[in-house]
Amino acid sequence: MYLITVFGNLFIILAVSSDSHLHTPMYFFLSNLSFVDICITSTTVPKMLHNIHTQSKTMTYEGCITQMCFFHIFAGLDDFLLTVMAYDRFVAICHPLHYTVIMNPQLCGLLVLTCWLSVVSLFYCSAIGVYLSSAGTHSSHSTARASVMYAVVTPMLNPFLYSLRNKDIKEALSVLLGKEKRTHHFS
Repeated sequence: MYLITVFGNLFIILAVSSDSHLHTPMYFFLSNLSFVDICITSTTVPKMLHNIHTQSKTMTYEGCITQMCFFHIFAGLDDFLLTVMAYDRFVAICHPLHYTVIMNPQLCGLLVLTCWLSVVSLFYCSAIGVYLSSAGTHSSHSTARASVMYAVVTPMLNPFLYSLRNKDIKEALSVLLGKEKRTHHFS
């Protein structure tokens, strides 16, 4: 799952950066989301895989705090990027004639920059719930399942949900992998 997450999101980043037809705000935000998904998964999964391999359940206090800090930063970025992507789609649907004026490169850069150092996020609810529930009466198996769900499964599914169902991304990936040449679509 970890390799699928990393390579799936990496392919999205490479496809968007290598295909000039995908140099639009929507794909710019999508490539940033893919990068953040790689980061969010990489903060927790390697240690989890190490613990599974060594049958160890220990972690230093400093390691735990560092991991939690980075996880929450990237989870917050993930949420903010999803919000920016929703705004981008809102402008594209509700103001199609003004889309290129509203979603200019400066605004896109500013929105992504704003999403990046902000750390407030909707993910805190689920993350705090998991960390607080570990002190309660819940079993460690249900806590582990919940942790895997928001730390591993969601970032793994994002490339499929947000881009691999998109014909432009599929075509860019095919060109990137050398399977076909870019066709031009004219409306």
